Amino acid sequence: MLVLVAPGQGAQTPGFLTPWLELPGVADRLRQWSAAIDLDLVHYGTEADAEQIRDTAVAQPLLVAAGLVSAQALLDGVPLDSLGAVAGHSVGELTAAAIGEVLTPEAVMALVRTRGRAMAEAAAATPTGMTAVIGGDPGTVTARLEKLGLTAANVNGAGQIVAAGTMDQLAALTEEKPEGVRMVKALSVAGAFHTHHMAPAVDALAKAVEGVAPKDPRVPHVSNQDGRAVTDGGEVVRRLVRQVAGPVRWDLCMETFEEMGVTALIEVCPGGTLTGLARRALPGVRTLALKTPEHLDAARELIAEHASPAAQRPDSSR
Repeated sequence: MLVLVAPGQGAQTPGFLTPWLELPGVADRLRQWSAAIDLDLVHYGTEADAEQIRDTAVAQPLLVAAGLVSAQALLDGVPLDSLGAVAGHSVGELTAAAIGEVLTPEAVMALVRTRGRAMAEAAAATPTGMTAVIGGDPGTVTARLEKLGLTAANVNGAGQIVAAGTMDQLAALTEEKPEGVRMVKALSVAGAFHTHHMAPAVDALAKAVEGVAPKDPRVPHVSNQDGRAVTDGGEVVRRLVRQVAGPVRWDLCMETFEEMGVTALIEVCPGGTLTGLARRALPGVRTLALKTPEHLDAARELIAEHASPAAQRPDSSR
């Protein structure tokens, strides 16, 4: 059984879309999406520097576009039900919603443009950020974060929790690391995502989804909220809205992958982050990061070896 996953904000690097433009139709597709959302995806994916693509309003549409063109290239001629499930980390859940055909790519690009702008505006209201905490006992780390007024915004598993809050709160965390923690590292994001600081962005996205018409996912959509495999399209969309201000529980997503009997995991462009977590948390599961078109053949071979024509579904009573 194979799961296809999409990374979240922070995975982007300057020029990462460049090799994908060599594939037939990709440049045209990106230009169409660019015109629709008034954002030059080709420019930002090929020529912009790290600071320019750090901007939340740019980074989120860029990541979703990259995930979609790489997934479309990978799945060209491959039955979608070869996948056991799809999932995405944070904004990557929008990518997953399009891959699973809950929403069209065009609808997802419009929504991620709204999401990125709204989260950037919410982040600008108060200086906030996010910091990765590596190692340590999860209970001890969480208790320290609560004492400082921080939120465990991403519980990623494999010994990684991402703290979010004001810059003063994060500075206090860096100055006095929780016991047993190996590393505290500031992330290249512009705000305290997945916390109460993003409440205005939830309202904006809720209004934006009023006009969409979701379909039930073609393959189970494993949700950031609680790791459940969701099979109702309307519920997928409701969860996409709520997760903007709610913690990402990628640890529970990986628990669900294990329960489903997943044997392989492919991460769409710009892959690397989620495959790294899977290698530590899911020993024995084959992983592949789809960074460039050069990885497509190996990814297709992995799909052929681990295809899931009749995808199993975990107990949803978690």
